[in-house]
Amino acid sequence: MLQHHETRILPYSAAQLFDLVIDIEKYPEFLPWVIGLRVKDRTDHMIKADLAVGYKIYSEKFTSRVTFNRPHSIHVDYIKGPLKHLTNDWRFVDLPDGRCEVTFHVDFEFQSSMFQALAAQFFDAALSKMTTAFEKRAAETYTKEEGA
Repeated sequence: MLQHHETRILPYSAAQLFDLVIDIEKYPEFLPWVIGLRVKDRTDHMIKADLAVGYKIYSEKFTSRVTFNRPHSIHVDYIKGPLKHLTNDWRFVDLPDGRCEVTFHVDFEFQSSMFQALAAQFFDAALSKMTTAFEKRAAETYTKEEGA
């Protein structure tokens, strides 16, 4: 099982960061390895979607249920795909100085022990690349809005 937990303070509001993370349809535009996304169902507090990821000749599709409470939290439950399990949680807390405390947790395990061992070798680097992609997207999105 691979797990990661971190908390960061970012110069945006909880609502801004929540909106950025919940806008899953835009993930293929900026997240590494995300090559496609299709929303299958959506309600006021839930999104069910297929996410296609790929690297070189390897690609897989995951189905997940995303439940959320705007602008405070997002929770992802794995439904089907190449994993044994996956959970992912985001928490957003506005701070008095206008910044936001973001807490992120992911926990997953591949069904294949070979893929699990391979993922373990690249886990930290992959998470760093994805975290950087979210931060860059926030800077691009909210710097444009403030300057407009």
